[in-house]
Amino acid sequence: MDELYLRDCYLREFSAKVENIKDDRFVVLDRTAFYPDSGGQPHDTGLIVKENGEKFHVSYVRKVDGVISHEVTKEGLKAGDRVKGIIDWERRFIFMQYHTACHILTAVIHNETGAKISGNQLGEVRTRVDFNLEDFDREQIGSYESKVNEIIDSNIPVSIDILPREDALGIPSVVKLLEAFPPELSQIRIINIQGIDMQACGGTHIANTGEIPHIEMIKAENKGRNNRRIYFSFRDRL
Repeated sequence: MDELYLRDCYLREFSAKVENIKDDRFVVLDRTAFYPDSGGQPHDTGLIVKENGEKFHVSYVRKVDGVISHEVTKEGLKAGDRVKGIIDWERRFIFMQYHTACHILTAVIHNETGAKISGNQLGEVRTRVDFNLEDFDREQIGSYESKVNEIIDSNIPVSIDILPREDALGIPSVVKLLEAFPPELSQIRIINIQGIDMQACGGTHIANTGEIPHIEMIKAENKGRNNRRIYFSFRDRL
C-alpha cells in the first residue's frame, strides 16, 4: 500500500482502487492519504466516493499488520472499485499544526533539560506532551511558551526526508522518543524544522512554522516518578 501522506501532508484528494473489504465496512485501498490512528495523532476522517458519485463516510482509520484499514459507515463498496478519497481537511490541518508545535516544544525542552518524550496525544482543542523529567520547574513553563512562539513567528521551513536507517540514527538527538524505532525499519522518515529540530516521525506536519497559531500553556502536572505532563492549546482555540 502506498501511504501518500508520508511525502505529501497537504494532499486532500486522491484516486485509488479498492483492494479488499472485510465485513462490508473495513476497506483496504491500494493507496491512501488517510492517516491512521498512530503515534499520538488521531486518525483522519472524510469520504470515499465511487465513480457514480455515491459517497461513503470514513469514520475511523487504523493500521493492522502494516495495512491501513478505512472503516466506512455503510455497505456498497466492492473489490476492484475505482474511487476517490477526500480528507476532512479542517480536522487534518489542526492535527498538522499541533504535531509540528509538539516538535518545536519538545526541541525547546530537550535543549534546556535533556528530557525525552514519554508520551503525547494530539487533540482538536488541546494537546499534551509527557517528558521523563525528575524535577519540574513550573516557572520555566512561561519561558518555553515564549520560545516556541518566537520560533513560530520566524517562519521556518519544515521539510520531510526519508533516509536509510544508519544515516538517520547518525543524526544527534533525531529520536527523542524513549523507545527507538524497531530494528526492522530500513528507512526512517525525518521531520526537519530547519535549525531547530530533526526528529524521526511518521505523522503529518505543516510546511512552515508560520502556519501555526501561537501556543498557550494551559496546564502542567506531575504524573508519577520521572513523568511530567504539559498541556497546551492554540490561543484562538481556547
